[in-house]
Amino acid sequence: MMKITTITIAMMAALGANVAAQASEFNGAWLGAKVGINNTHANGVDTQNANTYGIEGGYNWNLGPYTLGALLSADNNASTGHNNNTFSYGSKSYGVDAKLGMPIGKWLPFGKLGYVKTTANGRLANFSNSYHSFNAGFGVEYKFASHLSAAVEYMATNAKNNPGNKLVNQNLTVGFNYYFDAPAVAAVPVAAVVAPAPVVAPAPVVAPAPVVAPAPVVVAPAPKTIFTDKPITIEGASFATGSAKLKPTANKQLDEVVDFAAKYQDANLSVDGYTDSRGKAESNKVLSVKRAESVKAYLVKKGVAANRIITSGNGSAKPIGDNKTAAGRAMNRRVEINSVIRVAK
Repeated sequence: MMKITTITIAMMAALGANVAAQASEFNGAWLGAKVGINNTHANGVDTQNANTYGIEGGYNWNLGPYTLGALLSADNNASTGHNNNTFSYGSKSYGVDAKLGMPIGKWLPFGKLGYVKTTANGRLANFSNSYHSFNAGFGVEYKFASHLSAAVEYMATNAKNNPGNKLVNQNLTVGFNYYFDAPAVAAVPVAAVVAPAPVVAPAPVVAPAPVVAPAPVVVAPAPKTIFTDKPITIEGASFATGSAKLKPTANKQLDEVVDFAAKYQDANLSVDGYTDSRGKAESNKVLSVKRAESVKAYLVKKGVAANRIITSGNGSAKPIGDNKTAAGRAMNRRVEINSVIRVAK
């Protein structure tokens, strides 16, 4: 059990050393069920395998590049024959664990560490009462739908009582989890952005006076353009691979756009999302739309009218960095915000 605990702690430390990814898919409350194989033995008793099943549920929080969770679990390890079937026993356990993971797109490698209360059943008199011990393990989870994930994990428990007897359980399980508040983003049609035409005041026509040359036609001064061809770019570092969630580092640039929209009430904003070249073209198209919608949601929350903002998604088109390098791909994961407003000189 000490070896398993050491492996788990080492895995959590390795996760903590990597800060490149952004949590995106695994936040909020969840509930799951699992089935698998239980390997169990006790003092003076041989090792045997049996079926196991259980339920668990908890809540995950986004901590920058990490996911931290707290959960409760209940497992039932079926009875099976031991010592040439001279007797049989199984066990039940109830635990509380901390779960630390590092999301990589839709994948979540994780480690678990906590306490568990174990009670043996069947013909194992020394373990007829409940005992407390450490519970440790590791696994990986995959989000295959907006609310659903599948997980494979290994957990180990070493329960001891006062005389020094011990009961060891090792479980390898496959499970499915349901996330109650996973975001569901609807597809948004791509709209063309057309800049408004300049407004030119009609020229007054002055009737000619007797024996006087006709008055010249007066034309309003040509308008000048503000904020055109100078898009504000929410850089690639504001999005993780496969994610449309904005990082707080984007707030300063977005607040500049909010100030601009407040100053120029007649301006409309175009928000264009982009991705790097990895992944399928169709998936990148949808992701780029979601990124543009995330920026729009921030601006609307800050008071910009929704009907002044037009979003579009361009997938991996128009790269501004080299998709063969990590730095170039980060530049291509971006959102550009542009607006055209014309005023008289």
